[in-house]
Amino acid sequence: MTRTDGTNRLASWLRKDVVSGSILIAGAVIALIWANSPLEPAYEAIRTFSFGPESLHLHLSVEAWAADGLLAIFFFIVGNELKQEFVNGELRNPRRAMLPIIAALCGMVVPALIYAVINMSRGAEALHGWGIPMATDIAFAVAILAVIGRYLPPALRTFLLTLAIVDDLGAIIVIAIFYTADLAFLPLFGAFALLAVFGYLQRGRGIAAALDRSALPNWVVYVPLAFAIWALMHASGVHATIAGVAMGMLMRTRKLPGEEHDPSHRAEHLLRPWSSAIALPIFSLMSAGVVFDGLGSLFTDTVALGVIAGLVGGKFVGIFGGSWITTKITSAELNPSLKWIDIAGMSLLAGIGFTVSLLISELSFAANPVELAHAKGGVLIASLIATVLAAAVLGSRSRHYRKLGLAPVRTDTAGGSID
Repeated sequence: MTRTDGTNRLASWLRKDVVSGSILIAGAVIALIWANSPLEPAYEAIRTFSFGPESLHLHLSVEAWAADGLLAIFFFIVGNELKQEFVNGELRNPRRAMLPIIAALCGMVVPALIYAVINMSRGAEALHGWGIPMATDIAFAVAILAVIGRYLPPALRTFLLTLAIVDDLGAIIVIAIFYTADLAFLPLFGAFALLAVFGYLQRGRGIAAALDRSALPNWVVYVPLAFAIWALMHASGVHATIAGVAMGMLMRTRKLPGEEHDPSHRAEHLLRPWSSAIALPIFSLMSAGVVFDGLGSLFTDTVALGVIAGLVGGKFVGIFGGSWITTKITSAELNPSLKWIDIAGMSLLAGIGFTVSLLISELSFAANPVELAHAKGGVLIASLIATVLAAAVLGSRSRHYRKLGLAPVRTDTAGGSID
């Protein structure tokens, strides 16, 4: 076997969700053990080490580069995959696309209300954390689904991706409005302007043909443009991963005459192994290291209890209940390959709140270290409970579909045919 063959085999292996999911989970477990061990000072030293150009406001910690920078690659892939579904796949049907979108909105409102009710008697400071249980961590949720649900219908993964993207967009809007003191509009408008350029380059037939004919590879144009969009989005105060989602959704999914593959599938095929091997594991290793300190007091604090109840119970009630009611009062419909028990398991899985939930915790209780620790602990405990419950339900459903003779779901890049 040649070196090229070995590289291609490794890349194909890394394109599978079950592989990237396992690596992501392993990184989180290592981070938790490391952060709660005698080697915790070394972990903090690495995580807080800062580098980057100060003049561009990009002198960031390793943790920030992982969560804002590397994770944008993963979000690009997710946005790109959703674009393919909206154009050529499951979400072409508006009646089916409507369901996860409404479910996401309900899955944001109900957890926030549950948190607010539990903390109503605590005053404004505790209530400030109402946004913490709103967010579903798409990276971990998709990873868990890949590991435990190989035989589940593909439509369930699409439902989860759509729901989680809408959920994250909603959470970013909440952060921008309620948790950001100074949103910088000039960089934000600059990011939007360059996104328009990015979209035009995708669709301009003459430009696409000129790039293909030129001696320069396409990445010479698109990589600097993508970095500029990301940097401007970061400078605006909006979570920079939104730049990844936006660029993914702008990718062209149809081939032009003379093209062997469209840019959407080419980009996904190229970037997915890098996301699995570098972006996601470094992100989980740098983000998951939460120190558990004082577990006894955590379970008596309404902040932690509100976060746990919101993520575990609120997400389930909001998503499952919102989906079921929507199908009864609107024209929205559930994919025929899915059963309501599948949606129930996926609703439990959506209770995994990690990156954005921890971010909102930091913004909510920056001046109160005790409540901050309790909020972060609540996020981790809720995520663990949600994972266990979802694994029980979805694992059982996966075994059920396997007995019915369904083939395991392909989770490599669309078709896996680009070499």
